[in-house]
Amino acid sequence: MDARISKTTEIDTRPLNNLLRRLSAADYALLAPHVTVDNAAASELLYSPGDDVQVVHFPCGPSLATFLVPNEDGRDVETILVGREGAVGGIVSEGFLPAYTRICVKFGGPFARIHVGKLEAAKQRSASLRNIFARYADCMLAQIFQSTACNAIHSIEQRTAKWILAAMERTGDDSSVPLTHEQLATLLGVGRSYASRVLQSFKAEGVLDTRRGSILVRNRDGLRLRACLCNDAVKMHFEEVLRGVYPTEEREAS
Repeated sequence: MDARISKTTEIDTRPLNNLLRRLSAADYALLAPHVTVDNAAASELLYSPGDDVQVVHFPCGPSLATFLVPNEDGRDVETILVGREGAVGGIVSEGFLPAYTRICVKFGGPFARIHVGKLEAAKQRSASLRNIFARYADCMLAQIFQSTACNAIHSIEQRTAKWILAAMERTGDDSSVPLTHEQLATLLGVGRSYASRVLQSFKAEGVLDTRRGSILVRNRDGLRLRACLCNDAVKMHFEEVLRGVYPTEEREAS
């Protein structure tokens, strides 16, 4: 069998998570006996602040996880999304550490999971495995930095368009996002009525439409024109640090 075909076949048997598929065969073999895959429902809680982080969760396929920071007024503010390009919980820790934020499942679906201790043992055996996860931690930190800047300087409209595009890229759905007005308000840190007005303005422009529990994108190019460039900056950094891991339309089509 051609070596390239053999390699492709081996990668295709792994969970549909780009970070796991980025690993060499030898590195993934260190993790494979300890990786489990099961489905998680939307809104399922993975970690609360202060919880011991004992399991690393890898969103697969269309699944998404979200980091939510609780505030003193009782509201949660969404900071970043993580899809099949990455993982949440215990990525670079060398033991159990308390979670800082609430981490929830945003879009339900399959998640691959591995115990932190098993991941750490594998990293001790492989410098290249340690390197991959350190590089991913750098990409996640860049995403957090970009999100902080975005929340400070960009309008609600720009952030809404950016978030919808980012979700579509990660889920592979080019026409819809399962999102309610209430969920949109939470991730933007605004009231529901404000979020509804933003969606109404996009609907009036023919950019999107809404159905019960979902947003339908009618004009993707128009949505891009309304979005800030923060997600593009994150993708560019991923390409420089972990080429091929962040989902793009071009890669999905190839």
